[in-house]
Amino acid sequence: MSQGPLAGTRILEFSGIGPGPFAGMLLSDLGADIIRIDRPGYDRDTPVHVTRRGRRSVALDLKAPGATETCLALMGRADAIYEGFRPGVMERLGLGPDVALSHNPRLVYGRMTGWGQYGPLAQAAGHDINYIAISGALAAIGPAEQPMPPLNLVGDFGGGALYLVVGLLAALLHARETGEGQVVDAAMSDGAASLMAAFYGMRADGRWKSERAGNMLDGGSPYYGTYRCQDDRWVAIGPLEPQFFRHLIKLLGIDFVPERQEDRAAWPALRRSFESAFLRRPQAEWIALLEGTDACAAGVIGMEDAPRHPHNSARGTFVEVEGVIQPAPAPRFSKTPGAIQQTGFGIGAHDAEALLDWGIDRSVIDMLRASGALAKAEL
Repeated sequence: MSQGPLAGTRILEFSGIGPGPFAGMLLSDLGADIIRIDRPGYDRDTPVHVTRRGRRSVALDLKAPGATETCLALMGRADAIYEGFRPGVMERLGLGPDVALSHNPRLVYGRMTGWGQYGPLAQAAGHDINYIAISGALAAIGPAEQPMPPLNLVGDFGGGALYLVVGLLAALLHARETGEGQVVDAAMSDGAASLMAAFYGMRADGRWKSERAGNMLDGGSPYYGTYRCQDDRWVAIGPLEPQFFRHLIKLLGIDFVPERQEDRAAWPALRRSFESAFLRRPQAEWIALLEGTDACAAGVIGMEDAPRHPHNSARGTFVEVEGVIQPAPAPRFSKTPGAIQQTGFGIGAHDAEALLDWGIDRSVIDMLRASGALAKAEL
């Protein structure tokens, strides 16, 4: 039995890359019972595929005889489904939302794409960097010389997966209240634009300049950024509020008039003072002095050290699954804590088990195997 606030919720996932698997991981960590429809083919059954965790995999050739009917049967038993194909692909497979909702009027049908289901770019290929490029986000991130992709956190995972999950959960609440399913059109370009809401507000108010590294939160201000330490490691500071700023410069021994914190003419000299101060000690000493105070400072550590950080360790922020260190389920719940569910990672690892559990008859499974629609990947 699954564990978490979504326990008892059945979701069908059509596998993809990037935001789709991450959304599935989040929903599974919250307790949803998810079957992931994977393409048959070579695959490594390995726990390093962290975003695959928690779901059962069925390797199904969607173009083979019986596959469409089986997927529709699963949709009839599901509370929600989501897919990440280009617009029109599911319709050509006979699995589009009109057909699916005719089989299950309560179904929530999630669609995860980069550009959305319509618009001039809807059919174009792309990746995270392209989707955030048209939102205004990419132009605002990086050094003054050129925009810099912020990993794929803003498009794939922030603007994509998180908005898909929010949309699915909201539509599930609506379906449970009304009995009416609907389509959730989650576009990474839309989500990235939504994430920029505060900055569009500051721009309209004249508090945000178009030039990169010219603002308070983009590396322009000397009191919100990173500084090299004596041992070539880094410290991040962010004392935005005056009282925190005063506390930091006092701990650093910097001679600076606190009231000039927002005086841009004083910023170059303040930056040089920060640079000089942090170079006087190794990172560990700065962490001992600054972390845990109101100076709003923290050591910049890599993925190899983050699981061992005392705060992360105390909260159990990371867990180990089959030898792989990875983030634990988030957020936390007082009554219905989430958990990592299934641990089998291989494509097709749960073919018969998952289908039988969702009410697909054994004779149908045998027919799918005979037709070649259901075939566990070669490992």
